[in-house]
Amino acid sequence: MSAQGVNLTGAAILRRTITRNLRWLVPGSGLIALHQLCEVSVPVLIGVIVDRAVGTGSVAAIAGWICALAALFTVLTVVYRYGARLLMFAIAREAHLLRIELSAKILHPLGIRTEFQVGELLSISSTDADETSYVLDYVPRVTGAVVATIACGVVLLSIDVPLGLMVLIGVPVVVAGLQLTAPMIARRVEDQQAEVGRATALATDLISGHRPLQGIGAHHNAAARYRAASRRSLAATLRAARIQSLHEGAAAAAGALAAMAVAVVAAYFALRGVMSIGELITVIGLAQFLIEPFSLLAIVPSWVAEARASANRVATVLDAPHRHDRSAAQSATTPATAPGTLTVRDADHAALDSLSLDVTPGEFVAILTADPREAAALVDLLSGQVRTGGEVRVGGRRIGEIPPGRRRATLLVEHHHGDLFSGTLQSNLDVSGADPAAVHDALAASCALDVVDLYSDGLAHPVVERGASMSGGQRQRWTLARALAADPEVLVLHDPTTAVDAVTEQLIAEGIRRLRGRRRTTIVLTSSPALLAAADRVILVSGGTVQADGTHRDLVHGDLDYRRRVTR
Repeated sequence: MSAQGVNLTGAAILRRTITRNLRWLVPGSGLIALHQLCEVSVPVLIGVIVDRAVGTGSVAAIAGWICALAALFTVLTVVYRYGARLLMFAIAREAHLLRIELSAKILHPLGIRTEFQVGELLSISSTDADETSYVLDYVPRVTGAVVATIACGVVLLSIDVPLGLMVLIGVPVVVAGLQLTAPMIARRVEDQQAEVGRATALATDLISGHRPLQGIGAHHNAAARYRAASRRSLAATLRAARIQSLHEGAAAAAGALAAMAVAVVAAYFALRGVMSIGELITVIGLAQFLIEPFSLLAIVPSWVAEARASANRVATVLDAPHRHDRSAAQSATTPATAPGTLTVRDADHAALDSLSLDVTPGEFVAILTADPREAAALVDLLSGQVRTGGEVRVGGRRIGEIPPGRRRATLLVEHHHGDLFSGTLQSNLDVSGADPAAVHDALAASCALDVVDLYSDGLAHPVVERGASMSGGQRQRWTLARALAADPEVLVLHDPTTAVDAVTEQLIAEGIRRLRGRRRTTIVLTSSPALLAAADRVILVSGGTVQADGTHRDLVHGDLDYRRRVTR
């Protein structure tokens, strides 16, 4: 993992990928190189059989050499099998480690500063992690190709010096010439991956906001935006594919021409009687075999460019600075007084204007905002997503001073658009860590038992990603139940009943008050009369500041602005 302040690069990520997998990479590459030596030995052995067995007509010699050929194929198969197994394990392990590392960085409690959107981060932590790990496949391939080329050159030198020199000198020169396109390939591949990542991010955002977009009639504009992003992605992909295809075509042509040149020269020597039939067969076989390692050496830079581009994106995420300061260490010296107390001072984030408020332990407070943006800004501050423009203390400690392991138990903010995960109804409750009795109480308080009764398999009923298989009201009740089951010292709910009917809303308001009571601190940002009436105290926020504070009954009778906003 990268330490804060250490600049990671794609090259460093690739080097680390190789060094931390040497345990499997070295023996795997050795076995692949041995496999290539066996491949080179096949035409050599066939040539020997022709000269020493077929040419003499000895049945015993033919049988012996065929047994030797069979043994060679056995060794060839076995070494490739075990070499490939070691390398595939290393590739899968490295991809897993990178995904875990990226996920830990992205989900770090302190957050990260990055220009990547959610969809891009998802693409980096999956596709780019896999592409980076593939460098472990390229190293043994190159090793095997180099070993095979050298072995072919040595064998050809033993047969004829000019033929050997054609391979040992000509192949490196041609391969080096083909590498001139590598920087261009790398740039175009990076552009392609960036555009694909942006299109993926936009698609993720549009899908998650599909219903609101339809509600405000903006789905046509959203489709147009995605169409434009998709076209940019297609154009970048075609540019990258064009240069890669050109490089691959040149490599294939060069390999075929090199093999043809070796075969033609060998045939010339055979016609002049300088070379035996067996040696001619060996040279022709080696010339044909050389096409594969030659083409691979020529195309590997294109593969490495893709891995390097992915590694650059991985490095950018892993090296991203934290959004918030590391101040958890201060929690050891900062006294955690009055658990359940929440204090906001001089909040001026977004629509808020020096807002200050206090909530005492065990209090049920409802906050009514004149502007939805004020509620969203306050949720951002209370959730810790924004730690500038005001100070928030919970139990006497700033949010940043709460140790990550204690954060959920101390303060839990359930956003208006809470998500469910793919799995079952039960698995979406298990993340709360509550015992079965507490889960049942939470389901009752949120009126979510009705959701369980709808399905014959009950809590084992499957849930698709984001809870798309459930209605809005069902999702809202289930995320509320999950938050209530967690039983934090301070629970903040943002519009938890907007998707349920009035009767259910009243039952939920009573359930929250009954479950949380005077035991825990509860803050609800809402305009629901049922929740406002159930609260111990209501705070009216207008113009970014607190305009009124009192019980629902008192404010309805004594504050005209409050009454107008509640009864409209």
